[in-house]
Amino acid sequence: MNTSFDFEKPIADLQQQVEKVKQVAEKTKVDMSATLKELQDKIEKTKLDIYNNLTGWQKVQISRHPERPYTLQYIEMICDDFIEMHGDRTVKDDKAIVGGFGTIAGQSVMIIGHQKGVNTKMRQYRNFGMANPEGYRKALRLMKLAEKFNKPVITFIDTPGAFPGLEAEERGQGEAIARNLLEMSVLNVPIICIIVGEGASGGALGIGIGDKVYMLEHTWYSVISPESCSSILWRSWDFKEQAAECLKLTADNMYQNKLIDGIIKEPLGGAHQDPKAMAETIKNQLLTDLSELKAKKVEKLIDERIEKFCNMGVVVED
Repeated sequence: MNTSFDFEKPIADLQQQVEKVKQVAEKTKVDMSATLKELQDKIEKTKLDIYNNLTGWQKVQISRHPERPYTLQYIEMICDDFIEMHGDRTVKDDKAIVGGFGTIAGQSVMIIGHQKGVNTKMRQYRNFGMANPEGYRKALRLMKLAEKFNKPVITFIDTPGAFPGLEAEERGQGEAIARNLLEMSVLNVPIICIIVGEGASGGALGIGIGDKVYMLEHTWYSVISPESCSSILWRSWDFKEQAAECLKLTADNMYQNKLIDGIIKEPLGGAHQDPKAMAETIKNQLLTDLSELKAKKVEKLIDERIEKFCNMGVVVED
């Protein structure tokens, strides 16, 4: 475990004990297999206790783990092949959103998603996954291309939010996201959206309207981040843990409130612990849903999509 959080310290301590026992066994040539097995069993039990009882803030932390797989990694592991497409045909190619045609088990699909980057230089290049208006316009262009060729659309959502800079607003950030919401609502092909990391605000929603919307187990989806919520309500980031609980942003909360269609279970400890297993789980879910959605008539697909989102929330009339 290269990067660990405070709540994972008991696991890290036990793993250090394992390494020390191994060193002693190698140095003294004494059989320590019984001790190692006892420690390994204790590690597994501790992991279960910790990861099955995570708070909202702890899940937010896991969703931001630097080793967590991002869109291009999932594409590489899930797709047989992939051709990336660039540019919004108006301003430029936004590197925070990637997309293109790929094949999954022989089926052609359009895949679009946020890309954060795997190190500091790449994160700067990808603008930390915060898309500008041209990123959302590129996404819409690719969706329309998928519609033209009757190919399903798959989106991977992982962003701390749309880029909040003045230049983004000047180029129509709000309009670009709103346009995507409208167009995705009536797109004539199946859409499957999966939140694989952070799902913050309109930046996530801009590619988040789908026939099926899933969240990975340790992800979050909210109109605002816990830190920003804390800074607004308490004038300090010190209450971010409390804000995370109040926002009800976890996958369990979202599913209970009927805002998503399901939760995709992660490997014990998070997707970064076993990216290949995570990718295989996602692939199986995609194949199941593609089979179901492609069998539906276009009119029924769109009607059910619109009805699903219209039924969200509670309206109280006087």
